[in-house]
Amino acid sequence: IFRKYLDFNAYSAMRDLKLQIQRDVVQRGLEDNIKLGRGGIREIEFIVQLFQLIRGGQDADLQIKPTLQTLKVLGDKGLISQTAVAELTQCYIFLRHLEHRLMYVDDQQTQDLPKSLETKQRILKMMQMHDWDTFINQLNQYRAIVQSHFDATFSDTQRESHVEAHAIWQGVTPADEACEYLYQSGYQDAMETLRRLNTLHASSRYQQLPQQSKTRLDRLMPLVIHQAAQTPQPDDALVRTINLLESICRRASYLALLAEFPDALALVVKLCAASPWLAQYLSAHPILLDELLNTQNLYAVPDFSVLKSELEKKMQQLEGDVEAQMDAMRHFKHSTVLRFAAQDVAAQLPLERLSDYLSGLAQVILQVSLQTVWQSLRFKHQETPQFAIIGYGKLGGKELGYMSDLDIIFLYNDAHPDAAEIYAKFAQRINNWFNSLTNAGLLYETDLQLRPDGNSGLLVSSVEAFTDYQLNKAWVWEHQAITRARFVAGDNHVGASFESVRHKVLMKTRDEDGLKAEVVDMRQKMRATHKPQAEWFDVKHDAGGIIDVEFIVQYLVLRYANTHAQLIENIGNIALLHTLAALGLIEQAIAEKVANAYRAYRIIIHSTRLQEKEAKVQISEIEAHRTAVLLLWQQVLLD
Repeated sequence: IFRKYLDFNAYSAMRDLKLQIQRDVVQRGLEDNIKLGRGGIREIEFIVQLFQLIRGGQDADLQIKPTLQTLKVLGDKGLISQTAVAELTQCYIFLRHLEHRLMYVDDQQTQDLPKSLETKQRILKMMQMHDWDTFINQLNQYRAIVQSHFDATFSDTQRESHVEAHAIWQGVTPADEACEYLYQSGYQDAMETLRRLNTLHASSRYQQLPQQSKTRLDRLMPLVIHQAAQTPQPDDALVRTINLLESICRRASYLALLAEFPDALALVVKLCAASPWLAQYLSAHPILLDELLNTQNLYAVPDFSVLKSELEKKMQQLEGDVEAQMDAMRHFKHSTVLRFAAQDVAAQLPLERLSDYLSGLAQVILQVSLQTVWQSLRFKHQETPQFAIIGYGKLGGKELGYMSDLDIIFLYNDAHPDAAEIYAKFAQRINNWFNSLTNAGLLYETDLQLRPDGNSGLLVSSVEAFTDYQLNKAWVWEHQAITRARFVAGDNHVGASFESVRHKVLMKTRDEDGLKAEVVDMRQKMRATHKPQAEWFDVKHDAGGIIDVEFIVQYLVLRYANTHAQLIENIGNIALLHTLAALGLIEQAIAEKVANAYRAYRIIIHSTRLQEKEAKVQISEIEAHRTAVLLLWQQVLLD
């Protein structure tokens, strides 16, 4: 009975079944039946079974029979509130105790309250109560609690009529009147918006829908028109939401979800309004719509140790089915990213904390992936690999964005004669695990170019070879890169060996002029590949932009870490700028200005990427930031 996918059609099916039972109760005069009547045992069972039918196919924890045990699981997973769990548990125990006593008294299968005075007295005695009216009042209180939870779960709330929007969707409103209504509602390009609505209504995709799905979409569209009008850019919000609905409309369960939960629909419209990338993300992974129902989890602060345990448990449940494991891990990533995005859109998540969250998520996935892939290998020579994944770039600096790839390298420290071959295959398997496109999408794109000798080098290096390369052969730009690198997954001893190598690299005494020349030369080569535009400023690549800040900090770390050990810590560019100022290596005032510039640039990059635009702004908008960065560049690298 447990379907592979989330089945929100169960709502209407279960509601219809309950209505049939209620009609039967009235017709047969069973209002005093404590199982079938309102607020009875059956309504508690229906609440529990609804969640099992919807989610049991994807969550094995819900594939159980005992009602009270299932209630506890639902509460632990945040699917219903702990208050509801406590109240329904108390009601269920009372009703079940009463049911058992009713059956005992009459020695038959019955759930009807007794009529005779003698039987009532026997029930009172067994229930340890003295007065029938008091007993009935208590019973009715319990039944009222059950009824309220049932109605809240199965409510078919009458939506605001939105008569005008409904008529526009159905095409019965004259075009000029429809445009006027849309314009007054906030749509700037009302004619184009109307055309888009009419196109969808006339499309074969809509016309060929099953009648139930068509009815649901007819219920949704007036609400979508209304909800989109509440956003800053109604035209964009509506078009993006329509695109999403078009992509999911053949999946009846997703339409059912949005039809049953208007709050979820409102959040979908809000997310689509905030970003075309987010709208496309939902279209590509519509199973994520389920995440929008549980606002307790949606807006919760992530506990990465708990997330890791959940992912490990899921991988263990699917052990032996690599394809299912890959899909499950992708869904885990996508659903967690959506939670962060919802907090981001709700302005609850500053960019630096968002990057911390995304970096923490990537680290959890790397750690569990390493464990899972190793367990699936046939050729492993020991239970635990002496192997580590090192994060560089945005992963190393904890500055990941939604669309960031992962800059990583692989290291091992193992004396086994076949270690090089085994770990090379292992690294390749991990890389494929991340980059493979499955039914659930992509996990991450990985970039392995920062390994020794780049693309021409071995996929995985021994700690010994890595140490020799970094201390004797690496280019300055590779030492710049290692300033932001850190151990992220795998064997702690190998990770500690990497940190030791990194420490030695940064502690090297360097020729100041030679180091400056190398850093400036590399930056000039990079600038040559990105020609600036007259009025537009590329906040990442242009002179005075974010890469210049990174190069300044990296140069200063390489130049002074041998005499100022504080600079070895991988604490991020903004914190390092403040440390450099505190050490007297740069002026406090300019450090503050450049830190502000770096933060502003990151916000621009984040916001423009969410809008699927290039990270370019008018020079006049960031002139003060650009000037500050160029001044520090001059002071540090040219004077």
